[in-house]
Amino acid sequence: MKIVHTITELREHLAQFSRPAFVPTMGNLHEGHLALVRQAKPLGDVTVASIFVNRLQFLPHEDFDTYPRTWGADCDKLQAAGCDLLFAPDEKELYPEPQTFKVHPPAELADILEGYFRPGFFVGVCTVVMKLFACVQPGVAVFGNKDYQQLMIIRRMVQQFALPIEIVGAETTRAPDGLALSSRNGYLSASERLEAVQLSLALKAMAAALKAGEQDMAALEAHAMKTLAERGWQPDYLAARRRSDLQAPQPGDALVLLGAAKLGTTRLIDNLEV
Repeated sequence: MKIVHTITELREHLAQFSRPAFVPTMGNLHEGHLALVRQAKPLGDVTVASIFVNRLQFLPHEDFDTYPRTWGADCDKLQAAGCDLLFAPDEKELYPEPQTFKVHPPAELADILEGYFRPGFFVGVCTVVMKLFACVQPGVAVFGNKDYQQLMIIRRMVQQFALPIEIVGAETTRAPDGLALSSRNGYLSASERLEAVQLSLALKAMAAALKAGEQDMAALEAHAMKTLAERGWQPDYLAARRRSDLQAPQPGDALVLLGAAKLGTTRLIDNLEV
């Protein structure tokens, strides 16, 4: 695996290829990230991953400075997963001057759910993804379905800007007990790790209630929130939304259930299509 740190080096190396397959990450890699790399590998003629902790998508009170950086382990894991090229710029390389040009996704999609609780988050995500796309110029990029709203926003961004990039969503990688793998799982204590699966179980309980005929979405969501809160969680939302645009569903709509909640100091997210 070749490692490059500058955009010039990246473009020089990629000049010989016609369809890079790209997996952007913030490092601190786990099996979920590696599954994305393995899924990307047969989709292009060179497999590229990036590691960049993007300051623009962290709120002032969030964990930018303490976000785990595990460089050596990340490189070993990427190489073992079959990554051909790692792009690892520092901040001055990717943002040589203040990034005053930014991508603002539409409020009806980006200021709900995650965007409501993390204002400006998707501006930071879209801006860095657009910039990484400009650097790598991939033919295909693979993102995880765990970040359901993020994936939808990136798909819309690529469509509206007519970028020649195929966006592939990869199934969420889970631990044996059902917990969605996340870099932030590493913040959990041993007891919190045992409890953490309750978020996915809450979504499954919502799905079971829907299957049993529940039609009062507000009551369904309130019950799920109350159930987690009684276990000591601080839930931000457990919501039933329309898959097509994440708006409130109408009868007959295909649904996705989305949840975000804090357990101790660790905020976890998950989703379930029903």
